[in-house]
Amino acid sequence: MAEYSRLAKGHFTSTGNAQPIFLPFQPDRVKVLNYTLAAAGAAASKIISAQWDVSMGQGIAIVQAYTSGSALVYDIVATNGISSFSEGLSLQFGNNILLGASGGIAKTSATVLTVTTTAAHGLSAGNWVVFNNLYETATTGMQTLAGIPFQVVSVTSTTVFTISWVGNASNLTAIDGSATGTPGFKQILYPAIYVPGIAFPWSITLSAGVITVNTTAPHNFQVGQEIAFRIPSIYGAKELNQLQSTTLPGSPQYFYVSTVASSNVFTFNYSGSLSAFSVANPPFASFPGLKFAQVFAAGDVNSGGFPYNGGNLYPSPTVYQGYSTAAVNTINGPSIQGAFINATAQGFIIGAGAGTAVTGGVLVGANTNVIYWEAFLDDYVAN
Repeated sequence: MAEYSRLAKGHFTSTGNAQPIFLPFQPDRVKVLNYTLAAAGAAASKIISAQWDVSMGQGIAIVQAYTSGSALVYDIVATNGISSFSEGLSLQFGNNILLGASGGIAKTSATVLTVTTTAAHGLSAGNWVVFNNLYETATTGMQTLAGIPFQVVSVTSTTVFTISWVGNASNLTAIDGSATGTPGFKQILYPAIYVPGIAFPWSITLSAGVITVNTTAPHNFQVGQEIAFRIPSIYGAKELNQLQSTTLPGSPQYFYVSTVASSNVFTFNYSGSLSAFSVANPPFASFPGLKFAQVFAAGDVNSGGFPYNGGNLYPSPTVYQGYSTAAVNTINGPSIQGAFINATAQGFIIGAGAGTAVTGGVLVGANTNVIYWEAFLDDYVAN
């Protein structure tokens, strides 16, 4: 039977990180071929092809790979294999991962925090996480981080990764083995449900009439985007607030993005004075019930868009979906880049897991490898 079956195929150039494939359906079986490695011939420890069926469970794959002796064998990728996904109307989270007793969260530098876990975290650069239970004692800890979405900046080992934050703050006590609670985090599986959404600044600086904003995760703003701020007074920079007075709101204050330096950094012009902004200001004891600084898109004003090179005038927008450090195309119809869209999606993910026996290569291949894939949704299953 094939009346309701769905078929799709394509290819991409690997970055070495997990690769999402967005489809108008959720497949129940997938085939993958690494064309680059297949064309190179026999070589030690590399995965050539893979197959997945939903009956195997999520994150699994049967692979053909070369051993260290260049013999072609079958193997299993048991974790970070192939999995299907369907984003919902609310955020979905992975399992709670506990922080390492000997590491926890270390204050690495003025812009970096280093996170160590008790077991393999399974993360890739670009994934989003949210922390919980970040108290060291009854009066010290890192509750300034708890509840904010962070993008993983780099992964240095199976149990260590980094995030962006003011890591030398005096009011920030590093989490270690003496922590009173059970500090941990959960991965936000599909963070970009609606974009642009709310972003959380960790640095706001003014220089020569230009304000630069660093956010903890991709903001998905574009040049020309209308934005506004909500900043509790304890952080400083309250002059940027959308409403200057809660008793006499008056006219709301908006700004327009002038440059986008990266997925987590943007600038806008500002002519007034600005008190210093610092996420290091609040003492630990003040955090119960305290809200975080926020920046968000407001209105429809946006000059962002793709250069017109023929074809669709406004192709599907690109969004930072939390699978990698690069923006990816969504399955939405034509849209102005940066406009407010429903970014829910479905499809499958080719992970960066290694084989059980052949551990030298990964399923998604190395950077610049060309990967071909086929996806199927069957309307009749006999078992």
